Amino acid sequence: MKKSEKKYLSDYRVPSHFIEKCELSFFIEPQGTTVRSLLSVTENLKNSGQSLFLNGKNLKTKAVAVNGERLPESGYTLGDDSLEIPSPGPQFTVEIEVLIDPDTNSSLEGLYRSGAILCTQCEPEGFRKITWFPDRPDILSTFRVRIEADSGTYPVLLSNGNLTASGVEGDNHWVQWEDPHPKPSYLFALVAGQLSRATDSFATMSGRSVSLEVYVEEKDVDKAHFALYSLKEAMKWDEDKFGREYDLDRYMIVAVDSFNHGAMENKGLNIFNSKYVLASKETATDDDYDGVLGVIAHEYFHNWTGNRVTLRDWFHLSLKEGLTVFRDQEFSSDLLSRSVKRIEDARFIRTVQFLQDNGPRAHAVRPDSYLEMNNFYTVTIYQKGAELIRMERTLIGPERFREGMDIYFERHDGEAVIIEDFVRAMADASGFDFTHFMRWYSQAGTPVLEISDEYNPVTREYTLRVTQS
Repeated sequence: MKKSEKKYLSDYRVPSHFIEKCELSFFIEPQGTTVRSLLSVTENLKNSGQSLFLNGKNLKTKAVAVNGERLPESGYTLGDDSLEIPSPGPQFTVEIEVLIDPDTNSSLEGLYRSGAILCTQCEPEGFRKITWFPDRPDILSTFRVRIEADSGTYPVLLSNGNLTASGVEGDNHWVQWEDPHPKPSYLFALVAGQLSRATDSFATMSGRSVSLEVYVEEKDVDKAHFALYSLKEAMKWDEDKFGREYDLDRYMIVAVDSFNHGAMENKGLNIFNSKYVLASKETATDDDYDGVLGVIAHEYFHNWTGNRVTLRDWFHLSLKEGLTVFRDQEFSSDLLSRSVKRIEDARFIRTVQFLQDNGPRAHAVRPDSYLEMNNFYTVTIYQKGAELIRMERTLIGPERFREGMDIYFERHDGEAVIIEDFVRAMADASGFDFTHFMRWYSQAGTPVLEISDEYNPVTREYTLRVTQS
């Protein structure tokens, strides 16, 4: 087994190449799935002359071509998890054909089978199990995806973006999806299978009509209506509170029983564990409804805090997760009871996150290093990260915080950024100096405060002293 190598925040280097456009074709067959990719590559002028480095895992590579010419095996370097292609110039195309087997993929990453359904999980590094690609969040590409499969076995074929074409070829049918918004590879999604859907629509603040679709097993369609209600409430709330409008023709949610990540915010095509989508008054508790409301909203809010503005690298995971947890907490507070929600969240921090902060798994909200990125999806990154956002709002006030959010979106829409970029937006909106506050992001553990007070009856002055160890 290959030994994991520790990764360090200080080792970050800008990409040597950018992928402006990624075109994918999937041919789903019983013996495996053929994936053909066409990458439009541009050299980073600051790092010109380097080979194009692509990540991959468990891929059977069938062909590699550059600028339409197939390369001999000596024309590239193929490793167990890497593919290096000499750069022929500042701009070029790369075509790759690989074979993958979703049926035997038991990692629950990449493209895998869940019952009769094929689905994907690409965050943080699952896309490399689908095709060769620079699988890092600071590579933002537009995607065009064509999927072809047997129409009886896989009547529903979904991917990110807008449906732009479809057709029938014998027993097969095909669809083409296009996402005009550049996104990192971890936000790619594909679903194929026999699914029914519950539908609704939403009129955005600019007057656009968005189709809302929840895909579930046929027996569960009646349990999907609260998810649609929750989605519409989240879309309206994000417009009212932060001025954020949805940007595609449709918003799709798929419920999968064995999905292991709870929920995933893939652009325009969220994939959920069924627990966070299905609810009926006959069997669901109040907590179940609260869970659906909060998780549906959380994944929707990622459309702006995570998708439109994404991460430079995984050390800054809390930039999207802490901020989006804060947003879903505020949403639930506005729709339900603010006092009850705050008590619940504070209790969770004290009983769960404090334990992690004071144990062997303590780590900073922005860690300096990691061995396995999947281990950092923690209550520290999410819930403590949300509390840091809440403290920033408290320090500068709600009005300046909203101004800071507007600055953040305006500056960084379509970019991969870091925590400092967010804090800088708050500082520019308020004039507040966050220099000392940044320790909250880099220091692990729960601060210990010592409080003393003194009252002078002569001057009638009360002094409260707070020191932090």
